Amino acid sequence: MAMMNLALDIGPLKPDVAPLVLGLVLFFLVFAVIAKGILPRINKVLTEREQATEGRFGEAEETRAEAERVHAEYQELLAEARHEAARLRQESVEQGNAIIAELRAEGQRQRDEIISAGHAMIDAERTMAEAQLREQVGALATELAGRIVGESVETYARESGIVDRFLEELRTAQPADAIEDKRG
Repeated sequence: MAMMNLALDIGPLKPDVAPLVLGLVLFFLVFAVIAKGILPRINKVLTEREQATEGRFGEAEETRAEAERVHAEYQELLAEARHEAARLRQESVEQGNAIIAELRAEGQRQRDEIISAGHAMIDAERTMAEAQLREQVGALATELAGRIVGESVETYARESGIVDRFLEELRTAQPADAIEDKRG
């Protein structure tokens, strides 16, 4: 009973020692089972999950680095493509300017040819018109002179060249008269 007298004085609750010892033994027994059997498995699962997570972080980091490398390559290719497009655009502008200059030169040459042909045609038509006018004016002048005089002066006019001299004087005097008309 001496052992039983050993009651703990812990206040209004006075547990018996035997149930207290039994509770402590069972507590340590359950603690040992948990510590030896269940906690290693839990630690193993946690370690595996941590390693898997770290592995995934590593994979994610590698994927991010690969994505950055691919993005850098893409940016470089894009810059090269833009540069090539600018170069092609510049070449196109230069070729277009060269073609325009060439077409302008060809157009200028054709215009000059057309103007030259037109001047030649005008000169030829003027010469023909002058020849026709000489004949007509000469014929009209000799007919008119013959009517005034009362007899035909056609043979005399042809022999002396009076009509030709008169028309030549008119042609040489015409530019001077035209200059005086412009001034006045």
